[in-house]
Amino acid sequence: MHYDFTAIPDSEIPRAVEPAYQHVLTTYVSEANKTAAMWRAVPDDLLEFRPHEKTNTIRAILAHQLLSERRFFAQFVGTEEPPVDGLLPAGETPPAGAYIEKYVGQVRLRLPQLARGTSAWWLEGRPFFGGLQRERIWIFWRRVLHTCHHRTQVQGWLRLAGHEPVPAIYGPSGDVTWDEADPTYSLDAARRGG
Repeated sequence: MHYDFTAIPDSEIPRAVEPAYQHVLTTYVSEANKTAAMWRAVPDDLLEFRPHEKTNTIRAILAHQLLSERRFFAQFVGTEEPPVDGLLPAGETPPAGAYIEKYVGQVRLRLPQLARGTSAWWLEGRPFFGGLQRERIWIFWRRVLHTCHHRTQVQGWLRLAGHEPVPAIYGPSGDVTWDEADPTYSLDAARRGG
């Protein structure tokens, strides 16, 4: 698949000191690029949209992503993070692009730290919610999954708001497709590869 927008190109992904962990960096950047591309699709006039009174607005989801990812990395992964006071874009109603800039900037600051991670570092037990102890690598992947959850919320909110096109994430979105896109809705498609 070809994405129209790439916040961090592969050429800017640092090399892991232990090649076995290169996939961590590559996947983190890939997921961050998908998140930034989804946020880029949000028109500023939809930032206050929410499909139900008990759900967050798109703006609240973007702010939560910035704040909670910083907390996860600082408290549980143990990376050096920027001061909390500068995490959110300035002003009461910043545009979507300001959130993207902050998010991509945070990802870029983490990459060299993650690249320095050795097996001992990645496998070290760290504190997690509820008094749990988990390996740093487990906590990292849990954060990536958390980000995917919020990215999908934004995608769903865009669809419910009637916005088009809704960007693709891993496969076609209904609005965005490409050659060889196969959402695997048939038994024949599921049989491919053996």
